Amino acid sequence: MRPVVRFPPALASLISHLARALGHRPAYLVGGALRDALLGRPIRDLDIAVAAPAREVGPELARQLGGHYFPWGQHGMGRVLLPFRGETLQVDLHPLQGPIEEDLRSRDYTIDAMALPLQQWEGPDGAIIDPLGGLDDLQQGLVRLTSPQALTEDPIRLLRGVRLACELGFRLEEETARLISAHCHLLPLAAPERQRDELVRIMATERAGEGLAIMDQLGILGILLPELEPARGFPQPPEHHWDVFGHLLATVSYLDVLLAHEPLTLHHLWEDLWSTLGPLGEEVRRYLAEETAPGHPRKALVKMAGLLHDVAKPSTRTVDAQGRVRFFGHDKVGATVAAAIMARLRFSRRQGEVVATMVRAHLRPMHMSHNGLPTPRAIFRFFRDCGEAAYGVLLLSLADHLATVGPSLRAEEWLSHVQLVHYVLTEGARPRGVARRARLVSGHDIMEALGIPPGPLVGRILRALEEAQAIGQVTTRQEALELAGRLLSRWSEREAEVR
Repeated sequence: MRPVVRFPPALASLISHLARALGHRPAYLVGGALRDALLGRPIRDLDIAVAAPAREVGPELARQLGGHYFPWGQHGMGRVLLPFRGETLQVDLHPLQGPIEEDLRSRDYTIDAMALPLQQWEGPDGAIIDPLGGLDDLQQGLVRLTSPQALTEDPIRLLRGVRLACELGFRLEEETARLISAHCHLLPLAAPERQRDELVRIMATERAGEGLAIMDQLGILGILLPELEPARGFPQPPEHHWDVFGHLLATVSYLDVLLAHEPLTLHHLWEDLWSTLGPLGEEVRRYLAEETAPGHPRKALVKMAGLLHDVAKPSTRTVDAQGRVRFFGHDKVGATVAAAIMARLRFSRRQGEVVATMVRAHLRPMHMSHNGLPTPRAIFRFFRDCGEAAYGVLLLSLADHLATVGPSLRAEEWLSHVQLVHYVLTEGARPRGVARRARLVSGHDIMEALGIPPGPLVGRILRALEEAQAIGQVTTRQEALELAGRLLSRWSEREAEVR
């Protein structure tokens, strides 16, 4: 029975325009777009194999369809960016070097090694070309290599197989898993940027924890992130359900649940969080969906921080006189390790700083609430110091709690933690709103009123006044100047005592 390939009407119209623009040249829809069409999944870009140089057909396609062309990738490939429903659709052109069947056999996984003749895709002759059984694997939910050589030809396929399984909810075919494990040592041959992008796509799914577990079973995780190896089997105090390594993987799995639009498991935890957040939840969801780089949603960075937040525990372990195990400074040391990992994998400086901040601050929400609800001053400082990472820190603290107690979770403690996060978000919105207003006084005002010269002291007073304004301690220019005078007097007395 011929499988049905369905595209949304607007996309179907565009594909027809592409087919007409390519004219008599043999061209085929291939790769993920065809796979996703068969699965009924959203299509984000198109891959077209065409019997012509991309530099020849690409500019013509761009001219006819109002887009932009540029060379891209290897082997004479090209990319056309087309306007599509208010956004940009990416069309990648792959020049055919021989018959389409030969091209498909050179691809990585069978579910991406199918083709649909572009000029006849709507007609009776538009049968799918499937030399390797991709349709059967698609129906069975299997990720299967096209050949053992696929991994040696391009080692990034080691990670891509896991990523496909996570994105599609499929499983690795048994022989494919064996081959990936046998070739895992080749992963460092792939460019760091490509390793990064595959890892981000895994982290962006709702199966990131499962994907990391698969990577670990296959031997990939330790090669990709060797900094995690000391955590394997490293013991923790009795209140922890897992060792350090297990705790890190569990944290990502709990983030999968909490950050999902609809969780695959543990629905009650997800419901507790989002029902408590109420209208604030929409702001948090926008935060998680925002891209920090093309194809890098912020939720993937939150999960990266979850994976790395306790990475420095093995190196900071101490035992006090009473025999209690401590990990003093693991948050700060861990932030340094996380920043180095992010740099090695070619994340941007901004991305590295955000993840490092989440690791450094992951204990802070609980520290703020040791003696009851956090004060307005503590909340202001939390958002000031964490900046872009603040929401991520709060979500990470929830998953960290769940991954600490595991099956021993007590509902009242969990709900208390959720309510703390809601309180911090709610109360934090007020001082942050005030902080965005114009300052009550300027640095020039302070120097003139207090008779002090330019220097670090002026900045220190300004920061203190900003905090006081945010929490409502001062509301007028006069109150701000009076507080500035008291601060100057107090700090001057302390310096005199030190001398």
